[in-house]
Amino acid sequence: MNTNDSPETDGVPGTDDLPGTDSSLWLETTDTTDFEPLQDDHRVDVVVVGGGIAGLSAAMELKDAGRTVSVLESDRIVSGVTARTTAKLTSQHGLVYQSLVSQFGRDRARQYAAANETAIEIVAERAEDLECDFRRRPAYTYVSDEKDRGQIRREVNAARKIGLPASFTEDVSGPSDAVAAVRFDDQAQFHPRKYLLGLADEIPGDGCDIFEKTKATGLDSGSPCMVTTERGTVTADAVVVATHFPFSDPAGYFARQFPKRSYVLATRISDPQPEGMYYRPGEPYFSIRPHEIGGEEFVLVGGQNHKTGQGGSTADRYRAVEREARNQFDVEEVVYRWSTQDYRTVDSVPFVGPIAPWMDDIYVATGFGGWGMTNGIAAGRILADEIAGSGSEWSDVFDPGRLPSLSDAKPLVRENTNTGKRFVEDWVRKPNVTRESNESLPRGEARVTGKNGSAIAEYRDEDGELHRVSAVCTHLKCVVAWNDAEKTWDCPCHGSRFDCDGKVLDGPAVRDLPKK
Repeated sequence: MNTNDSPETDGVPGTDDLPGTDSSLWLETTDTTDFEPLQDDHRVDVVVVGGGIAGLSAAMELKDAGRTVSVLESDRIVSGVTARTTAKLTSQHGLVYQSLVSQFGRDRARQYAAANETAIEIVAERAEDLECDFRRRPAYTYVSDEKDRGQIRREVNAARKIGLPASFTEDVSGPSDAVAAVRFDDQAQFHPRKYLLGLADEIPGDGCDIFEKTKATGLDSGSPCMVTTERGTVTADAVVVATHFPFSDPAGYFARQFPKRSYVLATRISDPQPEGMYYRPGEPYFSIRPHEIGGEEFVLVGGQNHKTGQGGSTADRYRAVEREARNQFDVEEVVYRWSTQDYRTVDSVPFVGPIAPWMDDIYVATGFGGWGMTNGIAAGRILADEIAGSGSEWSDVFDPGRLPSLSDAKPLVRENTNTGKRFVEDWVRKPNVTRESNESLPRGEARVTGKNGSAIAEYRDEDGELHRVSAVCTHLKCVVAWNDAEKTWDCPCHGSRFDCDGKVLDGPAVRDLPKK
């Protein structure tokens, strides 16, 4: 229950000093949508659950193939992870191709490359009819340490062998710390919401629909399949689950991919605009890319990735990105800030295909690992081809049923060990979970305390109102941690996120945190 008892102290400064307005450039420069919710039971050929880039791409591909489709979105379409991207359209996903060739072999690595290159061309073709700020740019993955030059040369060789437009260069004009880079030509950038809202205008009609404010709560395989919502049941021959993390998880995806958060600032700089898109791999990574909209020029600067619910103050992550931006450029203003969450597989390839071996009429697209623009568009085509029965030439490399290689086994064990360790530490070792605190909570602060053997998450907002919910994640009972920048409770085990009143913002949890 919420209370309005006054705190004993006004507390410490909150996050008012963070750079920029708390919203993404993409949301601020497009209108909101107003598709009606589902009103009753419904029947179509395919149900797509999730209105982000993967879901809407799949729906458009399916409609083009003559299928009737219903898109179900729990909130508003293109308002989640897809609205918080840097929106690079590139097959250059860090230094990934050496690893892909080693793990999968040259043929399957070539499938991955071809899928992502084709995704760029899909957008290029549709952009002829859609105003989505599509622009071709080169992409660079660069290193800032002389000893890493060899890694760059190896990546260039691996990428060229599978047909990618890769070259080695030391002429990198954007970031000031670059010593060498892999350059991919004919890559691109776009405005993801403009593009996808354009698709969304084309989907309804001819038996197809988009339903917003319609949360899927249950999923049954069979003939037909059934998706249960809070507003009715939709039956179909096939279902696509494109909800970032699958809202139904019959095959244990929570133990096979791992959540990372990262941070982006939209800045105005006095320097000349960068001519390309730049990415420096590492922990944390660093990203730069320009964007012009409405006559205004922005440079998007991002990075500071960390495992969700771990890694300390998220507000400090924004400050660290701002410091790096100012080290690289003469920043006149930070206009917007936003963060995002991505699920990464241990082999860096998304899961796209049947959600489980025993459920061949239900499909999934998840685990994009920060590269969801091209991978999400490719996923839409893969799933449409598989549902049509023709199969996809790229299915093998994205197969959700693939087994981890020997080289993948170690990071898989490491990630799950981290999860188990965090669970034990939070319940056994942390004193603030095992005793109740009698101290008043200052405004703008949050804590987890113990009361009557249970963990309580408390946050007092800037108006003095106290918000109290269970601190036990409704997924697998890990103890949540406070995200001080977004004012959310984040699970450090599997990445579920809740607002300060316990409402689910991101899965794998599907149930809210109970009020206390």
